[in-house]
Amino acid sequence: MQNDPLSDALSKINNAAMAGRREIVVRPASKLVGRILKIMEEHGYVEEFEYIEDGRGGQFRVRISPTINRCGAIKPRFAVKRDQMEKYESRYLPAQDFGILIVTTNRGVMTHTDAKKMGIGGKLLAYVY
Repeated sequence: MQNDPLSDALSKINNAAMAGRREIVVRPASKLVGRILKIMEEHGYVEEFEYIEDGRGGQFRVRISPTINRCGAIKPRFAVKRDQMEKYESRYLPAQDFGILIVTTNRGVMTHTDAKKMGIGGKLLAYVY
């Protein structure tokens, strides 16, 4: 039984990357997982992904980039103000300007750098480096 599809998807990607696999199937698919995969694709952590409808919630076929080191969901989902981002960067990322935090805001799912540029806060979802 799956309780958190986002956490399950990111742990599956992390385990496959550590095992050296290049392609995995993530199921069940959700809009949130799709948006996070899109951000990971834009930043080069995922080469490509596609949605496959199977009649049971759908699935994503994901091709993992060899540049990914680690990814994971952040639990509990901390509410972060725009001036508190540095605190969580140092907590979840190994170095300054290395990796991304994925944040959900009232303007959609985005990286922490985009949220800082827009001057908005949100809730932390995941980290990738």
